[in-house]
Amino acid sequence: MSVRVRLAPSPTGNLHIGTARTGVFNWLFARHQGGQFVLRIEDTDQERSRSEYTENILEGLRWLGLTWDEGPFFQSQRGDLYQQAIQTLLDREWAYYCYCSEAELEQLRTSQKAQGQAPRYDNRHRHLTPAQQQAYRAEGREPVVRFKIDDARVITWLDGVRGEVTWKGQDLGGDMVIARASDRGVGQPLYNLAVVVDDIAMGITHVIRGEDHIANTAKQILLYEALGATVPEFIHTPLILNAAGQKLSKRDGVTSIWDFRDLGYTAAALVNYMTLLGWSPPDGQEIFTLDQAAANFSFSRVNRAGAKFDWDKLDWLNSQYLHQLPIPELTAALVPFWQGAGYPLGPETDQTWLEALTALIGPSLVRLKDAVGLAKTFFETGVTLDEAAQQQLRQPGTRAVLQAVLQDLDSLDINNIPGFIQAITETQHVKKGLVMRGLRAALLGAMHGPDLAQAWLLLHAKGEDRSRLTQALAVSA
Repeated sequence: MSVRVRLAPSPTGNLHIGTARTGVFNWLFARHQGGQFVLRIEDTDQERSRSEYTENILEGLRWLGLTWDEGPFFQSQRGDLYQQAIQTLLDREWAYYCYCSEAELEQLRTSQKAQGQAPRYDNRHRHLTPAQQQAYRAEGREPVVRFKIDDARVITWLDGVRGEVTWKGQDLGGDMVIARASDRGVGQPLYNLAVVVDDIAMGITHVIRGEDHIANTAKQILLYEALGATVPEFIHTPLILNAAGQKLSKRDGVTSIWDFRDLGYTAAALVNYMTLLGWSPPDGQEIFTLDQAAANFSFSRVNRAGAKFDWDKLDWLNSQYLHQLPIPELTAALVPFWQGAGYPLGPETDQTWLEALTALIGPSLVRLKDAVGLAKTFFETGVTLDEAAQQQLRQPGTRAVLQAVLQDLDSLDINNIPGFIQAITETQHVKKGLVMRGLRAALLGAMHGPDLAQAWLLLHAKGEDRSRLTQALAVSA
């Protein structure tokens, strides 16, 4: 059997990390099995679906490296298939028209709640006569199509992560709506029907999705059987949880893939981390490419328990990827963040200088966005002195050291800054630490930061060191 899996996001929002992680598991399984990864856009909800969300999803998957073999297919373009399936179910008497009004359904729910019962449809229109149907139509009622669910039926399947799963028909809420009325008439399909029809038509062999779909699976198995199709294997992966152990949602802030990109996470690190959300590699390795993960991937190593999202772990992974990037690639990745911060970058910007700056701050990066703060002083004209730097500039001996540096600045050999500092130390008869601290305060405005010699070289290349030394002398007076 050739494995065929699918990712089927709804374009009602940006690409969510949960959807992306489902995509990762589908992709890994397909590649491990030598199968096909199909992309389907489930856009039957015309009121909420947006083309910009579709594009966001496609761009996000490409950015992550989750290339698909077929698609994207759009449910909105497959209406004839759904209409045929609806008619088939009606003809086989697996489905029927229901004319209940919303007021009647609400009254039913209220009554059930008052009696301490779980809300469910009581199947009251399952056996309407043609005359009764005609009477409802005469009232102007628009029917929905409901699929019959046998309360006595027990639905069981062998889940790829959870083992044997069993649902009782009586727990599925009564006969389910599979198509609703619309301005285009009865037959606009709902999720459970459309997904089954699509999976049948596309030959999907394994349905891999989050555990929040388990109740849907029980209903969908009944639809597969009613349509005379082979039921695929189902694999329900653990949900991604927040720190409180609840499903990660928009209330947690960052959930969109582009949110992570904008924070400065690389695609490689993010997809690596998503792979670890629920799956443990057999060799214990935590840093790997998608292809390397695919070689070892199996659902036997996917946990049943929810996977807690760990920001510290993601930060660590991201830092490892950043520290391994060649300087030219890392520089190219940092430029958009510097531009977004309004730093003066243009075609005339010295690429060699930018790469030297990248090499200086690179070891301190955890996220790409960190470069905005770390590089700020190198793009600024003048320097902002923090309290510790101001105190250092007022220390005895600092002013004389800075005056000597400024006096000899024209003789500075940028290839031998340590030698220049040593010469100042000797001529001023002070300890080297005083010179280093004074220079750091004057040039960088803080007592902690990157390598002083390399930082000075960058500032000197822009002619910024002289003005900062002069500014510092005014403070030290």
